[in-house]
Amino acid sequence: MSKKQRTIKNPVSLTGRGLHSGLDVTMTFKPAPEDQGILFKRMDVDAQPVIEAIPELVVDTSRGTTIAKNGRNVTTIEHCMAALAGMEVDNVLIEIDGYEAPIFDGSSKPYVDKLMEAAVIEQEKEKNYFELKENIILKDEENNIEMIAMPNDHFEVSTMIDYNSSVLRPQYAHMKNIEEFAEEFSSSKTFVFLHELETLIQNGLIKGGDLDNAIVFVDKLIGQEELDRLSSFFNKPRVEVKDQGILNNIDLQYENEPARHKLLDVVGDLYLIGRPLKAKIITTKPGHHYNVKFAGMIKKHIKENEEKKKIPTYDPNKEPIFDIIEIRRMLPHRSPFLLVDKITEMSDDHVVGVKNVTMDEPFFVGHFPKEPILPGVLQIEAMAQAGGILVLSSVPDPENYVTYFIKIDNARFRSKVVPGDTLIFKLELMAPIRRGICQMQGIAYVGNKLVMEAQLVAQIVKK
Repeated sequence: MSKKQRTIKNPVSLTGRGLHSGLDVTMTFKPAPEDQGILFKRMDVDAQPVIEAIPELVVDTSRGTTIAKNGRNVTTIEHCMAALAGMEVDNVLIEIDGYEAPIFDGSSKPYVDKLMEAAVIEQEKEKNYFELKENIILKDEENNIEMIAMPNDHFEVSTMIDYNSSVLRPQYAHMKNIEEFAEEFSSSKTFVFLHELETLIQNGLIKGGDLDNAIVFVDKLIGQEELDRLSSFFNKPRVEVKDQGILNNIDLQYENEPARHKLLDVVGDLYLIGRPLKAKIITTKPGHHYNVKFAGMIKKHIKENEEKKKIPTYDPNKEPIFDIIEIRRMLPHRSPFLLVDKITEMSDDHVVGVKNVTMDEPFFVGHFPKEPILPGVLQIEAMAQAGGILVLSSVPDPENYVTYFIKIDNARFRSKVVPGDTLIFKLELMAPIRRGICQMQGIAYVGNKLVMEAQLVAQIVKK
């Protein structure tokens, strides 16, 4: 059963402190139209720039996921993105009056709770799922990191972590479907090892850090003097190490809470892809750097897949819409300037035509005779003739009309076309035909290789 895109019904705001900046920040979530995606809008700077939550705009993953555009950034967005993914919100505008999203309790739950308060609602258009058809794998054998996306009929994630630590044993977490996220994973807190915490403090970071918004694993012997320093930094009356190697009095909500939080981060970072997935994600030792890199790989795969869908296909066994005899009845051209052999596909707004390039065509005598190449101007002409068939088919008596070029824009020749090639043209109307004027976007392929593209404007005129 297909699902509809979702946004929120009512604007909601929440205020919290940035983990590293220590500054109070307010985020306001607002409804957004279909197909907009997730947008962050910086309200605290001139022009109030909008930054899309996409892998291409990620500029830093060292202390969370940071996106930036034209010199303006928004940092540590991963918990917010995870909440949006978990609540299946496709379109939302997030206004933020600072550069760092609040850390809150170190989980996604405050964001989930606010989205529930805002009321998630369905929109008219269907969700733009991408259903994976083949495995995508990211490996870093040196660091024992692996991320795999496999075909599946829904979104599913499993995560394993192993830090070779006596205080944080290997753990595993599994989310069977996205509907489990809010209740089973959103409240899992972020975690850090004590030695990492000390480095962050020394570098003037985690100014908004608190022992209530992270699980700190103590992976080394620690004296009272150091405990007192931590107590002072976090403004706590007392800091101690629990028996299981966790700083202060934080009790784990789940035995595998760290693995659950890493899964949470994977869900958030992969939502940068910009559309929901039907895939099974298996990760070993994930982190923001690899999550975002993997999101980029999947998005590239999606783009390549979408490009393949645009490639016109030619089945020589299939009966054409128009063969050469019927084309001669519609077009005034004759040899050597009748350059379309078949029309294989046609609708009200697109047409697919075929030209078989043969060595005995007369222009090869003088056009690079030692290395015959189909002239680019003739490729354009052949494309235009295919487009002419589409235009002439819009009138009841095409034999009484003719089409003329008015303009050619953005013509690009990507690869040479030689004898033996079969050129397949696909033209689509860029706007409805008005007053006999038609604008078409044309592409030409040989096999799966794009060889030429152009925008054509023509006019249909009665003889």
